[in-house]
Amino acid sequence: MDKMDIQHNQPLSRLSGAEKALYTFAVEHADISLDELPRIDGVGDEDVTAAFRGLVERRLLLPVGAEKRRYAAAAPDAAMEALIHPVIQQARRAQDAADRLRRELVPVYESALERRLRQPIFEELPDVASVRRALDRFAAEAQHEVLTSQPGGGRKEEVLREAMDRTEGILKRGVRMRTLYQHTAQYHPNTTAYVEIVSGLGAEVRTLGEGFMRMLAFDGEIVVIEQKGNPEAALVVRAPSVVSFAVAAFELMWLQADPFPLNLSRAQTIQVSDKTKEDIIRLLVQGESDKVIARRMGMTVRTCQRHIAKIMERIGARSRVHAGYLLREHEGNLRFSDGLDYSAND
Repeated sequence: MDKMDIQHNQPLSRLSGAEKALYTFAVEHADISLDELPRIDGVGDEDVTAAFRGLVERRLLLPVGAEKRRYAAAAPDAAMEALIHPVIQQARRAQDAADRLRRELVPVYESALERRLRQPIFEELPDVASVRRALDRFAAEAQHEVLTSQPGGGRKEEVLREAMDRTEGILKRGVRMRTLYQHTAQYHPNTTAYVEIVSGLGAEVRTLGEGFMRMLAFDGEIVVIEQKGNPEAALVVRAPSVVSFAVAAFELMWLQADPFPLNLSRAQTIQVSDKTKEDIIRLLVQGESDKVIARRMGMTVRTCQRHIAKIMERIGARSRVHAGYLLREHEGNLRFSDGLDYSAND
């Protein structure tokens, strides 16, 4: 026992019976020898040795003399103060560090909060340049998730190029990104190439028929939507209830959407074609014009008219009115297996 190898690491735990007995002996005999520990009735030699180590760790036995071969019993109050003092010092250092951090962060927090509160709940972006600047800023600040819904079929090459840098930055930071397109976007080469790249970076992309708005949502706190009647302008919305509603609407559409296929098989082409025709039939029954149907389906008016002509030919309709009547009679029972070109640029 020339070197103290104390394994006990709970100095404030309850004393064992052997420790109490040895401590009592040490108090009664002024000191005890490290080389010759006393024999204690009812306590084995190994327990006495373990009790000695425990009392030394608890500062209840302190070395006396230059050689430190003898140990004397310490008063309990002094021993506990010696044990607690390092803990108190550590706590004080931690408190000092916390106070410094608080002094540094409180002004930052209050300043940032003040800037956020000063931001308008609704903010108009009047042109493409201001929209792009805002989207770049919101994308750079996003921490958790970005949601986008892009109706209108395939997107212009210029728009895709502009969006690529922003999207890459989002995904490379580990921010989740989900995007909705219309089914017709699957037939647009530039859009398909874009989706292939961003999907490889981790983006999730799905398609839906019609009936959703153009929207971007950042971290469930900010939503950017297209202004009605002005596709080059946008509205930034920070009102929590409105943002929550828009995100919930996106989630509902996401559940109904299909994964964006990067390589369409013949079967997938027919399936998309059928879904598109079914949506057109529903809009025809509602009495919508060719222009409205084309816009809502994300295709050109000419492509839409080709679809309508094909549907009318298939059901034997002589006019739009006759087609509406026949479609109401047979809605839900019509199936088509022939594909058409859904390009928005014909």
